[in-house]
Amino acid sequence: MPESPADPAPGTAEQQPGGAQRRYGNRPVIFVIGVVAAGVFTLGWGSALLSYGGGGGVSMQTIAWQVESAEEADITFQVNSREPVVCVVTATDARHVEVGQTSVEVEAGVRDVTATVDTIREASAVQVASCREQGSTK
Repeated sequence: MPESPADPAPGTAEQQPGGAQRRYGNRPVIFVIGVVAAGVFTLGWGSALLSYGGGGGVSMQTIAWQVESAEEADITFQVNSREPVVCVVTATDARHVEVGQTSVEVEAGVRDVTATVDTIREASAVQVASCREQGSTK
């Protein structure tokens, strides 16, 4: 321990030979590298999110569905797209097991579509699983 507060502690910069001090933080290099890295990360993450979303322009909304019998269920839904699309409609039972599926081709524009799904057991829910533009890999 130093003898008084005015005495420097052993090994400090003031006791180094030649009076050389080592200073940190007087150059913003680390800060600039951090800002550049954060910017690159943000741009990369943003572009990944945009490409994942695809911006396909297809939206769908279920209007109504009804179980007609143990072998059949109906659904009415609306599709809004710029291109023709293929929609996949699925029916599930009370245990959420898929009991029927069908594909429906829909023309471009805002369309109300009614589809019938043949089922192997009585369905408890019918939904539009997906709608994709024809010829699309999205």
